[in-house]
Amino acid sequence: EEYSEKFANPYQAAQFGYIDDVIEPRNTRFRICRGLAQLAHKKQDLPAKKHGCMPM
Repeated sequence: EEYSEKFANPYQAAQFGYIDDVIEPRNTRFRICRGLAQLAHKKQDLPAKKHGCMPM
């Protein structure tokens, strides 16, 4: 029981910075859908290569 209180608590993990946020179960679907929608429109700009692969 002491172990559960100390280490199996999401609020403790958030306090120590191990996780960013604690999501309530009723909000899980909404948060996942919102995150996927944001990723669907993400454009990744890669920097131009300075050096290509040189044959050896």
